[in-house]
Amino acid sequence: MKTLLRTHHCGELTQTDEGKEVTLNGWVSTRRDLGGVIFIDLRDRYGLTQIVFDETNKELHGKAETLRNEYVIGVKGTVIPRGDDRINPNLVTGEIEVAVSELVIYSEAKTPPFEIKDQIQTNEDIRLTYRYLDLRRPEIQKNLMLRSEVTQTVRNFYHGLQFAEVETPVLMRSTPEGARDYLVPSRVNPGRFYALPQSPQTYKQLLMVSGMDRYFQIVKCFRDEDLRADRQPEFTQIDVELSFVNEEMIYHIHEELMAEIWKKHLGVELQTPFPRMPYEDAIRTYGSDKPDLRFDLPICTLSDLLSDCGFKIFETTVSKGGDIVAITVPGLGDLGRGALDRLTEDAKRETGAAGLIYIKVAENGHLCSVGKFLQEETVQAMIDRADASAGDLVLILAGPSPQVYHQMGILRLMMGESQKLIDPDAVRFLWVTDFPLVEWDREEERFFALHHPFTSPREEDIDKMKSDPEKVKARAYDLVLNGSEIGGGSIRIHDAKLQSAMFDLLGIGEEEAREKFGFLLDAFTYGAPPHGGIALGLDRVIMLMTGAKSLRDVIAFPKNQRAQSQMDQSPGVVDESQLKELHIQLRGKALTEQGS
Repeated sequence: MKTLLRTHHCGELTQTDEGKEVTLNGWVSTRRDLGGVIFIDLRDRYGLTQIVFDETNKELHGKAETLRNEYVIGVKGTVIPRGDDRINPNLVTGEIEVAVSELVIYSEAKTPPFEIKDQIQTNEDIRLTYRYLDLRRPEIQKNLMLRSEVTQTVRNFYHGLQFAEVETPVLMRSTPEGARDYLVPSRVNPGRFYALPQSPQTYKQLLMVSGMDRYFQIVKCFRDEDLRADRQPEFTQIDVELSFVNEEMIYHIHEELMAEIWKKHLGVELQTPFPRMPYEDAIRTYGSDKPDLRFDLPICTLSDLLSDCGFKIFETTVSKGGDIVAITVPGLGDLGRGALDRLTEDAKRETGAAGLIYIKVAENGHLCSVGKFLQEETVQAMIDRADASAGDLVLILAGPSPQVYHQMGILRLMMGESQKLIDPDAVRFLWVTDFPLVEWDREEERFFALHHPFTSPREEDIDKMKSDPEKVKARAYDLVLNGSEIGGGSIRIHDAKLQSAMFDLLGIGEEEAREKFGFLLDAFTYGAPPHGGIALGLDRVIMLMTGAKSLRDVIAFPKNQRAQSQMDQSPGVVDESQLKELHIQLRGKALTEQGS
């Protein structure tokens, strides 16, 4: 079959090209047969060009009559102006069309299961089953092109600062902490398993020990965890590590990176430096360690006002070390009883809170849902603390701390979204700092690292690691954008003794530490520089830049919420012979499903 080699793509011809003979290739997007004339919008990833066939060439016109949507064709023809009544101001090519003199049909196409256009109301499973068709939609192609361009900007940025791009292994050892690993059985080492990396953490630290000084990598990582709209089992992160560094340097470099990306690709000038907020302030003010600063509704604490107020629920909460917290929603002070009952049920369902208390503030007084249990001056003090004015609604939760702050954080977001308080065009970056080094897990009765076990404690807190570990602050930081964490990092431990002390704090015994991390501890004994780094979630950054609702709209071939690929049906069953080679025997439910 003859191939017409294109001279232009479908998004570039304008009036300046009038009279030129051109060759285009692409997909039939739409077809309009007006009898003597057939108009077709020809599409490729660069855009659309209208092409036209008329009856002066009967054979060519007859061939064009067979064309249907999604046929792949090549055409040769002459650029001519459109009539004034047919100009499309929304297209770069909207003032011209191509009068076709030659047509080649490369392949025919069945009718697609959904229209190849944006804003389709199609079940996502169908879209993912036919992902190669979904990827033809301009919106998805635009997202993937932005991703490609941002990736190039990232590479150029780091190379300009003398970072070395180094690949680390995809097959590594399984390590404790964090999410579940994806395990890979070794055929040549029976009974042993690799793990797919959740992060190249130990490798990039070893690169610092090796003297590489500045490293980055755009790397695939894997976590076997429950999925959400902003999570995938395999994801891409911009992984960075530097030697002889402190937090300020990492902040500065990555503020400059974000500023360059937003200016170059979105035309937005970011204000730097980004604001910073200690973890404790973020929790107590916004109920989240990734607060959305595009709207207000700060949390205030009422506990000190209510410890001896005469209302048993409040007094018991405070006596047990809990807190009573509130937010003020402007303009909702006139909500009726039915709407408030619905809001209460929604709040309980979404936040897990036992109940919701409210105060409706009006010009001539106020109405508190538990007012009969409280003195008038107490209610007024609550209103004053919440900075509420006439027409506002004060929402109050009581419960154990810090859970009640997290619950109020969820309610704050609910109100921000339902009341349209969030500015959709705002870009609010934030560094969250001063995280606790560890947190206590009541179920397992041991400490877990809030970031990971290689994060350094603040030097002034090292002595507390044994005596009062929950008060130890980490040299850790998260980069937050509009309520989403897009990156996290820390200054690392580079001393073998301190790293061993950290393992001990986390319940990782000496024998287990030697078995799993002996190579790292040994490396530190041969001269390790102070070092630190960060990992930025590329998928999440692109999702926020494009305004996409899901990571699946910025990844070429994503998994669904069951961690499955609808298109190629992975994960799938394997032959019994393959299992035998890998020394694996299935049992129970897995055996039944394999057999099916």
